[in-house]
Amino acid sequence: MDVREFVEGHRDDFVAALKEWVAIPSVSADPTRHGDVRRSAEWLRGHLLAAGFPTAEVWETGGLPAVFAEWPAADPAAPTVLVYGHHDVQPARAADGWDTDPFVAEERGDQLVGRGTSDDKGQVLFHALGVKAAMAASGADAPPVTVRLLVEGEEESGSPHFAELLRARRDRLACDVVVISDTTMWGADTPSMCVGMRGLTDCEITLTGPRADVHSGSFGGAVPNPARALAVLLAQLHDADGRVAVPGFYDDVVEISDAERALIAKLPFDEAEWLRTAGAGAAAGEAGYSTLERVWVRPTAEVNGLWGGHTGAGTKTIVPRSAHAKVSFRLVPDQEPARVQEAVRAFVAERVPAGLRAEVVFNGPGVRPCASDLDSAALRAARSAMERAFGTEVLFTREGGSGPEADIADILGAPLVFVAVGLNDDRIHAPNEKVEIPLLLKGAESAAYLWEHLAVGAPHAG
Repeated sequence: MDVREFVEGHRDDFVAALKEWVAIPSVSADPTRHGDVRRSAEWLRGHLLAAGFPTAEVWETGGLPAVFAEWPAADPAAPTVLVYGHHDVQPARAADGWDTDPFVAEERGDQLVGRGTSDDKGQVLFHALGVKAAMAASGADAPPVTVRLLVEGEEESGSPHFAELLRARRDRLACDVVVISDTTMWGADTPSMCVGMRGLTDCEITLTGPRADVHSGSFGGAVPNPARALAVLLAQLHDADGRVAVPGFYDDVVEISDAERALIAKLPFDEAEWLRTAGAGAAAGEAGYSTLERVWVRPTAEVNGLWGGHTGAGTKTIVPRSAHAKVSFRLVPDQEPARVQEAVRAFVAERVPAGLRAEVVFNGPGVRPCASDLDSAALRAARSAMERAFGTEVLFTREGGSGPEADIADILGAPLVFVAVGLNDDRIHAPNEKVEIPLLLKGAESAAYLWEHLAVGAPHAG
């Protein structure tokens, strides 16, 4: 039996298992659901043991548990692959606009609707099926590479304990390649691999002037106005070409290659439809870059909120005591959040008028960006595996969002490759999240081929 036959022959069992897992509301952001996150971890451990993994363990963290599993290769010299995913999910209530109970997965033709079907339970689960398919096709009792799984329980809550877990368990997690299955493809008919994710750091800026709001007739025009000063400061965040004007902001930015720009340009991108989805009248941003390049490979600064003084009904003629803004920065390789934070603080300090005080408070250390090496043997193996499963060229995309992938790569010292089959219209984080069942099966097929390709094509660190 070949890989595809095995995967398709086990479709019903796979879908039934995914339905069972989705029924556990493992919402990490809701303290009342933390017991369910633990139940989810225990369920996955049991499922992986039943699938044949010799080792499957629930790992405690400073917060919610992760799951580790391992299936050693028969050849001790074979490479080791670590698959990363997460078993916690976003909050979901029927009242939010779901057509059905979000934790009762419902089949609608080739779709499975339910919270976590795409993000990320379905994409975690196809790897277990892929391991079994690879072994069935080869007739072996073990996979061609050592397969390790690390499935986090706090990704949807910002992964607050994940880096600590990676450091504490580094020896058990040692690997030659990290496979990430928590992203999307361009489309069902245009398979693609994510090759990078932006980082993030965000802050609140406060300018303070008088001890209290003061009468604009008595003091206006004669004392500095925090709201006006903040508006001027925020207007200086970008230059006339849409570039971020914070000195040093681009010092560490790595420009993408001409080859990757060409691959991005090959994607069937409909900008007019994209603008309609956003409800925007025109594209905007840094000059010299396409829309996709702006949201994938260029850093940004965005004003997320702005307030101060009187904002209620009627008039109140004052010079406000203070004004506030929330600003976020999306980062690209090799920008470090700490360096960006330092540059932003200096930018604000240099632009505060005399008589006003500035405070810049960042929301934690930030999330670091990451990118795959397009010339690595691991990426070539992953792309070949997906092309073998889908029967067509696999293109490259990036993600505008952020995750813990940079920590994984740095702490474990292994290259990243992204093998995922979610779609942008899967409505992840939204009501009526769904996944395409045929794509999950293609994911399992891709994983089965990947182990075979990595066995012969990936460098072995050990």
